Amino acid sequence: MTRDITTWFEGFTEQRVRVGEVTLRVRTGGRADAPPLLLLHGFPQTHVMWHPVAKLLAPHFRLVLPDLRGYGDSDKPDGGPDHAGYSKRAMAVDMAALMAQLGHARYAVCGHDRGGRVAHRLALDHPQAVSRLCLLDIAPTFDMYGATDMAFARAYYHWFHLIQPAPLPERMIGGCAREYLHAKLGGWGTGGLAHLEPQALADYERCFCTPEAIHAACEDYRAAAGIDLEHDRASREAGQRITCDLLVLWGERGVVQRMFDPLALWQAQCSANVEGRALPCGHFIPEECPQETADELLRFMA
Repeated sequence: MTRDITTWFEGFTEQRVRVGEVTLRVRTGGRADAPPLLLLHGFPQTHVMWHPVAKLLAPHFRLVLPDLRGYGDSDKPDGGPDHAGYSKRAMAVDMAALMAQLGHARYAVCGHDRGGRVAHRLALDHPQAVSRLCLLDIAPTFDMYGATDMAFARAYYHWFHLIQPAPLPERMIGGCAREYLHAKLGGWGTGGLAHLEPQALADYERCFCTPEAIHAACEDYRAAAGIDLEHDRASREAGQRITCDLLVLWGERGVVQRMFDPLALWQAQCSANVEGRALPCGHFIPEECPQETADELLRFMA
């Protein structure tokens, strides 16, 4: 029998937490006396994507699973003329404030997709807070844009579609939002929607298929192609690097594996130990390979 999300996350507490200009939906669970681990979802999903991994990690960590600003049931503020409201720096500030309010001064972070880019900026801007970092199926935004060619543009066409001026992409996606969502969730090497649990897919559909959520997602990508690149360039020119140990995992059937050397790219951006490998899946690693993901996190975060 299919259970609803509340039952699915039995033992977790759901709350809305005000951090600065936004209120975030967040679930917390796991061992109260265990080390804190912040799990950040990506596009076009919500924190629900972590459920298959979270239930494996709950005996070992105090887990914090938020919806990023602009996603899920978190607030969707105005991005502003330069889209700074959706910069990864702004999202990282959200996460730092959230963890501080929950009583965690230092914690590990794992981010997938857009959440990985937020986690990267969190580690750069708040190094005193991040003890260990894991990034799932991304290379640095700065390097990915810098290496753009025809093959990358075809595979990641949404990077270039979503950044077009409003409201064109919003209207195009809004005309068939559910079909667009399914195309994104079923692409990138996964071979359809079989890796998704029904409860998760229902949450993604509910949360993504609204004008406000579609606009926020576009603003996220507009920020990535503008102000985020400015921040990344400034960090590199200043010699700023990740200072904690870093684990990088990527899907062997995904675009990152096919077009980049993620381990080498992240080693160049980190002054501590960097390790990683490909897992037998596409882009949506936590849902396609939950046991392998949990095993890697347990080993690395220990």
